[in-house]
Amino acid sequence: MEETLYNIEIHKDDAGYLGKLFSDVDGVKEFKNDHLDQLLRDMTIDMQLALEEFGNRTGEFTENPEHK
Repeated sequence: MEETLYNIEIHKDDAGYLGKLFSDVDGVKEFKNDHLDQLLRDMTIDMQLALEEFGNRTGEFTENPEHK
């Protein structure tokens, strides 16, 4: 099964780079940076943290018998 977790947009203008993350869970998040590599780092870290948090939340429900 294939599932889209995020849609990503990156725009460049005179002020630098603007990145947008779109997800069903978190909605839209915007990131700004003067450097593309730092923008990508920030966006990647945010996605990793969100996915870890989601994994921890779903793990709590499957491991805790009170939630069955």
